Amino acid sequence: MPTHQKSLAAPALAVLALLAGAACSPGADAPSAKGDRGTALAAVDTLTVKGRAPKTGYDREKFGGAWTDVDRNGCGTRDDILRRDLSGVRFKDGDHCKVASGTLTDDPYTGRSVDFVRGRSKVDIDHVVALSDAWQKGAQKWDAGTRLRFANDPLNLLAVDATANRRKSDGDAATWLPPNRAYRCTYVARQIAVKKKYGVWVTGAERDAMKRVLGSCPDQRLP
Repeated sequence: MPTHQKSLAAPALAVLALLAGAACSPGADAPSAKGDRGTALAAVDTLTVKGRAPKTGYDREKFGGAWTDVDRNGCGTRDDILRRDLSGVRFKDGDHCKVASGTLTDDPYTGRSVDFVRGRSKVDIDHVVALSDAWQKGAQKWDAGTRLRFANDPLNLLAVDATANRRKSDGDAATWLPPNRAYRCTYVARQIAVKKKYGVWVTGAERDAMKRVLGSCPDQRLP
């Protein structure tokens, strides 16, 4: 074989050898190597498990001004989420940022339809992972910018029935789950996604509660 052909063949043979080795690696084609990737159940075990830290020093203002326009679209985060989650949205005086009314047609926490009217709303914007819960599980050590992003991240926000939200308070999965059982898998998966994204830890009881919920829906994907 001419010398220049040998120099081209050597890298090609090396690549083939690597591919062959990968194909023969233990577990390369095992269902667990592929089937669990991206599932909420698999993601639970990637979260750090620690005890809850004291709530000392927590204040809503530590997460920045309420509903800051972090995406700079000209609208506050609260109205962004109302526009996303409500149907039949109407705006106040033609202002595309101020949602005047709408309907939460399938409230995730109760399964009921809830009307939204600005100024006397029965709809809250909930932090799926409560700010106080995050504070006690790592957020107290974040910088101000990270806390601001966390408080306004659409992944962590839902328009929900106000009464159910206030019953939840700052509970985690071990202390509160939506009364709407059909939504629990989706709810827990969203909590896991948020905690994974920001490095918020879970307690042992919280992890176990998450796994119990996801045991009925092992294929539930992360949002």
